[in-house]
Amino acid sequence: MMNMRKRRWARFVIPGAVAAWAAAVISCTSVNRVMVVPPSIPGATYVGSDDCSACHEAVTKKFAGSTHSKLHVNGGNAQEIGCESCHGPASVHVQNGGGLFTIVNPGRNPDTCFQCHVDKRGEFSLANAHPVMSGDMSCSDCHSPHEGKASDGGAQLTTVSDGCVKCHAAQSGPFVFEHEAAREGCTVCHSPHGSVNQKMLKTRNATLCLQCHSQVQTSTGIYIGSRDHASFLGQGTCWSGGCHEAVHGSHASQSLRF
Repeated sequence: MMNMRKRRWARFVIPGAVAAWAAAVISCTSVNRVMVVPPSIPGATYVGSDDCSACHEAVTKKFAGSTHSKLHVNGGNAQEIGCESCHGPASVHVQNGGGLFTIVNPGRNPDTCFQCHVDKRGEFSLANAHPVMSGDMSCSDCHSPHEGKASDGGAQLTTVSDGCVKCHAAQSGPFVFEHEAAREGCTVCHSPHGSVNQKMLKTRNATLCLQCHSQVQTSTGIYIGSRDHASFLGQGTCWSGGCHEAVHGSHASQSLRF
């Protein structure tokens, strides 16, 4: 009986333990070994970032302090390819004094960004997403890859919403009655790269609102705030059910109506 228990344990528990052990080993051995495969350009070789600064001085000055500047390979065969990690080997570009199609421009094609940010390719492919995959937008419309720390979002968004209101000006306010969530930034409610939900919302329907506006059920009704919402909850979402249409802010109603 004891041997049978041991065999069962080995059959069902060990594979999971091995998987966990393997994940731990991969995680440990991957520390400080981020591998980036730079784009390739036919006939071009690496020249190093110093050559880039001759023409792109304003960019390279900011780039030196950014997280992306740490993407490089040390050694004589590759030199220190900071800029070329994303733009590809630059010898042909330098020899031609610049010129189209002699260097990779991630602003025209997001594939270079997706080499590292693999999850974003999937998010942009969801049903509701910013049109990056179609080429109508690029990652650099919202992000500034040449400056900033990745821990700060690696973006030119000094507050999270600054980049959004360049295109969504009507939602920026100011409003007489402000939705407090807007102070925290658009990403409190929206997934900026893509979502399965309409309007790129993080969750569906009233579930999104109830993350902040707690619901209390009593013997007399279902209260959100100080008002019984029992008769309203079946009408649809908080904003499409005819109640809180001015979800970003209102000039007429404290409860964000109209």
